[in-house]
Amino acid sequence: MEVLRITTSGSVDDGKSTLIGRLLYDTNSIPQDKMEALHAASKRKGLDFTDLSLLTDGLVAEREQGITIDVAHIYFSTPNRKYIIADTPGHVEYTRNMVTGASNAQVSLILIDARKGIVEQTYRHFFIASLLRIPYLVVCVNKMDLVEYSEARFNQIVEDFQALVASASFKAPSIKFIPISSLYGENVAGKSEKISWYKGDSLLDYLEQITFDHADSSHPARFPVQSVIRPRTEAFHDFRGFAGKVASGQFNVGDEIISLPSQQTSKIKSIEQFEKQLEVAQARESVVITLETEIDTSRGSMLAKVDNAPALLKDITANICWMDQQKLVPGKTYLLQHGINRVKAKVQQLLEVVDVTSNQLVEDKKEMGLNDIGKIAIKTAAPIFADAYSVNPANGAFILIDEFSNSTVAVGFVA
Repeated sequence: MEVLRITTSGSVDDGKSTLIGRLLYDTNSIPQDKMEALHAASKRKGLDFTDLSLLTDGLVAEREQGITIDVAHIYFSTPNRKYIIADTPGHVEYTRNMVTGASNAQVSLILIDARKGIVEQTYRHFFIASLLRIPYLVVCVNKMDLVEYSEARFNQIVEDFQALVASASFKAPSIKFIPISSLYGENVAGKSEKISWYKGDSLLDYLEQITFDHADSSHPARFPVQSVIRPRTEAFHDFRGFAGKVASGQFNVGDEIISLPSQQTSKIKSIEQFEKQLEVAQARESVVITLETEIDTSRGSMLAKVDNAPALLKDITANICWMDQQKLVPGKTYLLQHGINRVKAKVQQLLEVVDVTSNQLVEDKKEMGLNDIGKIAIKTAAPIFADAYSVNPANGAFILIDEFSNSTVAVGFVA
């Protein structure tokens, strides 16, 4: 069954946990024993209704402080497809968590409190969704019950968000606006009589209709080699296969390929998977590829089609989200991890930082701090074979690691 991956985001107390709980409840995805525990927990809190937000606010610290402090993955399904939701924190301090949670999403769901409208975090979350090239953006104007289901208020927020999009210095994904009340289930899993002026789909109905290329078959073919298979047995004394997972695109038996970084070429002789011969290997499939001729290929190499190979890059411009308490200062050397390859990399220049309050790029910044988003120039000690993230997300992302603490300090996207 097809899986749709969703990331949720919003400012503090915009109702993300309640919305997720409502989706689980309305799709009958909550076991009976858990439902009974939910009723009991709500009564202990002195509530006269079932607090669905308790389904996802699982950490003690969350409940004590009333905020979500980590990325939680929630699973539910309908007869049409399965869903995985990455519930990300609302606080500005946890922007890095949103980047992590959104990295594999096909849908970004941004909640806006109908009373508050667009706030600073809305700019930040919109920018991240655009930076990660998430194909679908759903803006849910929540808590419509607290503004008496006002069509005028909804339209004002839509207008404000569209102005944000128009002023942005980056490309926006497809955007859908939906008025909802997650507390009362209005327009979440079905149409709402109280929001009868809204003629579009409910949230779940819209999610059910989304189509996407789950196999990344339209992207350039990339095969990072995880290991070289050489049994050296009597039956397979000359067997040499390359094991790994197809990162993107597809490979066919007979394709002419190039191995990087050696840049030697050959043709695919066979594709095997669990002792089964395949004619085609699709994205995300783990296979063993054999070649017609011996070429210089080992763990860490990448196979690509000759007519569409990635560039060997040493001078890289990249968008990054800084994830460390220690600030980024140009001139420092880090470890850059791209796939299974790790090389030393020096930050040559901080090109710009995003000012989320004005939705503009600032070019005269001297440093980046925790949760800042910006663009840098990097020089690596050895070339990496990467694509621009906008062309091929599966081969365009990397992380920066502090070589002394071994902490991940940034996630980056080749520009």
